[in-house]
Amino acid sequence: MNIEELDNIEELSEDFEQSELFEHHRLIIEPGQKLMRLDKYLVCRLASTSRNRIQNAAEAGNILVNGQSAKNSYKVKPGDIVSIVLSFPKSENELVAQNIPLDIVYEDDHLIIVNKKPGMVVHPSYGHYEGTLVNALVYRFRQLPMFNGGDIRPGLVHRIDKDTSGLLVIAKSDLALNKLAKQFFDHSCKRSYIALVWGNLPSDSGTITGHVGRNLKNRKVMDVFPDGSHGKEAITHYKVLERLGYLNLVECRLETGRTHQIRVHFKHIGHPLFNDWEYGGDKILKGTTYTKYKQFVENCFKTLPRQALHAKSLGFIHPATGKEIFFDSELPDDMQQCIDKWRNYISSREEIQ
Repeated sequence: MNIEELDNIEELSEDFEQSELFEHHRLIIEPGQKLMRLDKYLVCRLASTSRNRIQNAAEAGNILVNGQSAKNSYKVKPGDIVSIVLSFPKSENELVAQNIPLDIVYEDDHLIIVNKKPGMVVHPSYGHYEGTLVNALVYRFRQLPMFNGGDIRPGLVHRIDKDTSGLLVIAKSDLALNKLAKQFFDHSCKRSYIALVWGNLPSDSGTITGHVGRNLKNRKVMDVFPDGSHGKEAITHYKVLERLGYLNLVECRLETGRTHQIRVHFKHIGHPLFNDWEYGGDKILKGTTYTKYKQFVENCFKTLPRQALHAKSLGFIHPATGKEIFFDSELPDDMQQCIDKWRNYISSREEIQ
């Protein structure tokens, strides 16, 4: 059998500190294969994948045969090209349910929208087994099958970094998860981010391109590979909202959702995010040599002790109603206070070089 297993999807986000949320397989049915139900064929060919997972994926439209959505009852034949997007299987690790307050923007029977606070890890991982968003979700929705079955990432469609704030959508059923997963995989969702970046961007809007992948020397951070020799294609569109002297306030919209995409893209063009310690933004990169200025920037670092990045808006097709829905959020206090400090600073100066 000729099977090409594509790279695991590293979502998104923006954001994503991402271990994979979904797996994508592409299979070419081999010569001599007898007619067989699609779900039965995939169970035989995909190791450790249950028939229930495959059937849920097909119901959500996440299995394509020759580019068309296919039902479980479809009979595969030689030469068919099958593409499938699956959520990852359950983990053997036990999740701890914790009563952690969440800022829930919207909720219905199918999904919830959470405005994540900075400092909260999205799901358990090495060194972060408690206090995560998932620990809170397991407690809140412990009566739902999805959240009491042992999955270490129940309901997660995408994620954002620990120190990035903003909107996340979480599915409350397998069907909703699969339908939302397809939208994020296809990059059809609408997401915008607000960031503070060092320096004065040369134009009011622009696009940053360049493959994003793990740094070849330090796997904990990402890097940009303009020649496409490593990583995955990444495209970030930006618009300058406000010029604050030695900083710019920008809106970012993503065509792709690579790990740390916004952060590493802006570092790549010489404008790292304000106070982003992983990508060099926690140093005074622009400005004067005056002691008062240095003290001012240090105070801003204390006010905003993280990278200046917020997932502000999120839009997608509702998995049950089929209607487009859109959510927007206010900037968190730490980021807003930092912006206000810079506004006051530049207004008190007659000229910024």
